[in-house]
Amino acid sequence: MDLPYFLGCPQWQHPAWNPRLPVGATPLERYSQVLNCVEGNTTFYATPTQAQCVQWRGQVSGDFRFLLKFPRSVSHDHLLAPPEKVVRDFLEIISPLNDVLGPFLLQLPAAFGPQHLDNLWRFLDKLPAPLTGAVEVRHPAFFQKGEAERALNRGLRARNSARVCLDSRGLFSAKADSPSMIDAQRKKPNVPVHVLPVDAPPVIRYIGHPELESNREFLAPWVERVAGWIDQGLRPFVFIHMPDNGDALNLVTLWSELLHARLQQAPILHFNEKQPQMGLF
Repeated sequence: MDLPYFLGCPQWQHPAWNPRLPVGATPLERYSQVLNCVEGNTTFYATPTQAQCVQWRGQVSGDFRFLLKFPRSVSHDHLLAPPEKVVRDFLEIISPLNDVLGPFLLQLPAAFGPQHLDNLWRFLDKLPAPLTGAVEVRHPAFFQKGEAERALNRGLRARNSARVCLDSRGLFSAKADSPSMIDAQRKKPNVPVHVLPVDAPPVIRYIGHPELESNREFLAPWVERVAGWIDQGLRPFVFIHMPDNGDALNLVTLWSELLHARLQQAPILHFNEKQPQMGLF
C-alpha cells in the first residue's frame, strides 16, 4: 500500500514508539515500513560518517525520502555563505543517500534577513543537480507581505524552490503548562502561515496541540490543500510534530484518517497492529 504523498516525523526513533512500530532490525527500518520520509535533524547537529549513510540507505526502500539539514555551521553560523569546501565535503559524505534525498531543508535562523538573500540565491544555484532545497525563513520581514517577502518569493519561484510552511498555530493555542510545552514554545517560532505556490513539491511542518482532538480544526485546511496538491499530480511532504514527539504517531493516525475521508486513495495509518509487516512498500 503506497502513500500518494510523503508523510513523516522529525525523527525516526523515540522510546515511546518502540511497542508501536513493526518489527525490524533497526529503528530506521521499523520506521520506514510505515512512514516514507523523515526530517534530517541529525545532520544539523552532527555530520554522520559516509559509512553511516551507507547503512541508512540499506535500511529504507527506494521510495523513502530523507530531507536533510545542512550542518548548523552552514545555515546558522555562516548564514549560507560558508567556505565552499565545507559544503563539498558534506555533500560527498551523504552521497550514498543521493537517490533517496528529498529537497534539503534550509531552515534559516531569525538572523537571516532580507540583506542575506543573495547568500540564499548563490547557495541554491550552486547545488549540483538534481539536488534541491526547500527554504524555511524566520525573520519577521519575510511575513509582512512587503518588498522583503516579495523578493524572497520571486527568487524561490525563479528557482522552482518550495517555501517550507511551518504551522505552529496548534502549539501556540495551548497553555504552556508542562515541561514539554514550555520547551516546545520556547524553541518553535510563532510565525504566520504563508504558502508559496510553486511546481516543486510543497513542504509542510505541522506542530500540534498537545490534546489530540484539538488538532482537528487546525488540520482541516491542510486536508483540503494536500488533497488538492495530490489531485494536481504533486507529491507534497507533510511532517507531523508534537510538543512531546512520543505522541506524534497518534497525530499521524488522526491526520491520515482526516485525509482519507477527503481522498480515498490516501490510506489510514494504524500502529501497534499484530501482523508482522505493516509496510507501505
